[in-house]
Amino acid sequence: MRVPGATLIPLETFDSGARKPKEPLVRPGDVVAVLGLGTSGVAAARLAKAHGADVYASDVSAADLQKAAAAELGAEGIEAEAGRHDLGRICASDLVVVSPGIPPSAEVRRELREAGTPCVAEVELAYRDLTSRVIGITGTNGKSTTTALCEQILQTGGLNALAGGNIGTPLCEIALREEQPDWVVVELSSFQLADTDAFTSDIGLLLNLAPDHLDRYRDVSSYYADKKRLFRNAGAESRWVLNADDADVIELARGAEGTSYLTSTSGPVERGAYLDEDGVLRLALPGRGEAWLAAEELSILGGHNVANALAAGLMAALAGCDGASIGRALAEFRGLPHRLEPVATIGDVLWVNDSKATNVAATLVAVQAFERPIVLILGGRHKGEPFVPLIPWLEHSAGVVAFGEAAPQVVADLNDSVPAVHVEGSLESAVRAASVLARPGDVVLFSPACSSFDMFRNYKERGRAYRKAVEALERPGGAK
Repeated sequence: MRVPGATLIPLETFDSGARKPKEPLVRPGDVVAVLGLGTSGVAAARLAKAHGADVYASDVSAADLQKAAAAELGAEGIEAEAGRHDLGRICASDLVVVSPGIPPSAEVRRELREAGTPCVAEVELAYRDLTSRVIGITGTNGKSTTTALCEQILQTGGLNALAGGNIGTPLCEIALREEQPDWVVVELSSFQLADTDAFTSDIGLLLNLAPDHLDRYRDVSSYYADKKRLFRNAGAESRWVLNADDADVIELARGAEGTSYLTSTSGPVERGAYLDEDGVLRLALPGRGEAWLAAEELSILGGHNVANALAAGLMAALAGCDGASIGRALAEFRGLPHRLEPVATIGDVLWVNDSKATNVAATLVAVQAFERPIVLILGGRHKGEPFVPLIPWLEHSAGVVAFGEAAPQVVADLNDSVPAVHVEGSLESAVRAASVLARPGDVVLFSPACSSFDMFRNYKERGRAYRKAVEALERPGGAK
């Protein structure tokens, strides 16, 4: 049953009038190169062409997806090729739109730095053409869930809103629309933020911070520095939602211009949203206080998702949503695939897909979401982090199954404290090994703490492979 609450005086919402025009990045006759032929790269190429630019798009991958994208752009009069980059042509461009998947160490990025060619992220290109108000969401973990949840709350509250950025619709595609939504909710990775200049948010969220991507950054401080670019263009009207339970978040946002609002699962905050002593999610704003729902009514698993719900609800309140809509949307949200997603219960063993957990911090919060014994499947491509922080939470686990390139490191870090089995071969082999270890009442948690690129194109493909392997156990003769 939803906890009753009272809305007092409605918070002043954003002016729905015309937005101040922004300085365009691309003008007629400019030469623009687009690196990457994923959905965002294709949308960027189209937006640049719509501005009258001479566009060249390319991707080093010659996979079917990239070939199809090149052919599609070619049919629209945009020169594109899959399988190579024409470095000379790219470096001679007036502007380069860079896929966030291309690391600074890549040859093309080194060549661009030496040539002094300006580079931007797709979200930066799109931002110059957005008339929508922007909710920008970043952090180490929980971005996708919070972005999708915020979109759902805004829509439930009757606002015209759409998710974009790392999930949802490419921002350049939204920018091309004759009628844009009133709000866009943008998931922002550190890679995207690194290549922004004018981009800013009307409401910005920093969810949490933890070491990640140490295979790409020289140290944690350089990773955090890119996250801090969220606040780079802050102004007096900026509104920031910050996790009060994360000291690094508060420190990184220190000095940012605008108004800050806090979230906490540890008790009341003066201005923001919090979990009270009775387990109820509450809003506390000047002139407005309300209860949304009890945490046990959330359909998404884990204490970290309570924090995500508080953040999404607070941003929606700041955007103008009423408390009833926020509570209803929080109760109805079912989560995203590959994020603590229950797959099956076989012989009283719950199998959970958390393929989106690509770093140790994400796996740590996943492990903390369960009170029953866990068989944890870890592995993939190591990102430079030690697995040791997991030990205190695994000492009473049923065991760890390690697979993929990171398996030797997993075993080396954990085996003195936690039973860890190194499984050679496929993810399916790891699933079968976990089925042998699991006992009735256990959870088999696939939360790899590594990237997927040793075996799969992305975490989604890896998650689907896990689901398929678990489904095979359900067939006659499949389980242990």
